[in-house]
Amino acid sequence: MDDAAANFDFGLGWLEADGPDADIVLSTRVRLARNLQGHPYVGSASDGQREVICRTVARAFENTSMRRRAVLLRMTEMSERARKVLFERRLISREIAGLRTGPDGGVAVAIAGDGPVSVLINEEDHLRLQGLVGGLRVADAWSMVDRLDEELGRGLHFAYHHEFGYLTCCPTNVGTGLRASALLHLPGLVLTKEIAKALQGISEVGLTFRGLHGEGSEVVGNFFQISNQTTLGQSEEDLVEHLTRIVTTVLEKERRARQVLLRDAGPVTEDKVWRAYGLLRYARALEYEELMNLLSGVRLGVSLQLLPSPSVYSLNRIMILSQAAHLEEAAGRTLTAPERRAHRAEYVRRVLAAGNPPTSGPGG
Repeated sequence: MDDAAANFDFGLGWLEADGPDADIVLSTRVRLARNLQGHPYVGSASDGQREVICRTVARAFENTSMRRRAVLLRMTEMSERARKVLFERRLISREIAGLRTGPDGGVAVAIAGDGPVSVLINEEDHLRLQGLVGGLRVADAWSMVDRLDEELGRGLHFAYHHEFGYLTCCPTNVGTGLRASALLHLPGLVLTKEIAKALQGISEVGLTFRGLHGEGSEVVGNFFQISNQTTLGQSEEDLVEHLTRIVTTVLEKERRARQVLLRDAGPVTEDKVWRAYGLLRYARALEYEELMNLLSGVRLGVSLQLLPSPSVYSLNRIMILSQAAHLEEAAGRTLTAPERRAHRAEYVRRVLAAGNPPTSGPGG
């Protein structure tokens, strides 16, 4: 596996909108947390000890199916903007990116091209294997990370307790070490005021919800990330099946809510959709939160066939590529707040005018 500078074609495969129910379920993610025997946990390790762990994991990759496609990106060797880009693509957490205090030594991410699998090294645990795919595909994402877990396990000795299972830094991950989540767009439940009941329902069956960027992030654009809370005492297959079943129930409620909107408030809904499209199509300056709320209306309109275009794929790309670090990466320089708003609006206009996203990204 080669060390390389960030390649910003990486990690975008999950935007393709090619999975089941992709108009509502933007993505599915499965993570496995693992720690190495005989090494201090990340929270108590020095930079030098984390570097030893990083090199140990990198060597183990040479015997996996990822070895020819993966690039190892060390956070200390990347610019702050490059780290922000990976965070905005939902490939790394705010903590591993060092966006608050700067990156720690020995912290890295291995990314396999635009494929769905990546590995965080020395985040909260020594390894976090993650599969990120479009649509509702929990079993597929689990299968991908399970295969890599088996391959890495042949060369690495994971911390395991015969009674408790895999040992992790966070007690809620002890057991299988598996955290599965799905990112859903739920404007129907929000507009019909059924969202509180739906979220209470998922809490009662052991799941929780967060915003677009996971723990600590706010809900914007009617996107809710639903995930399991604990893993102890349950098998991986049980966790995968449980999340799939509950998410399926939620998206069925969302589809019914959308039909209620069409039946009981059709003209109002259609006006909301077209008004959002018009603002995006012609605005000269856009805040990101404003963009997300307008995209929510357009995405709803596309799903209900009130709008003939753009595609869900185009909307997915707008959502990710119009974030601050992506705009600055495309411009090749730091942007002031007014410049970011203007660049964002210009990119959105260009995508909507073309009907498909430009292959060159925001700046091409």
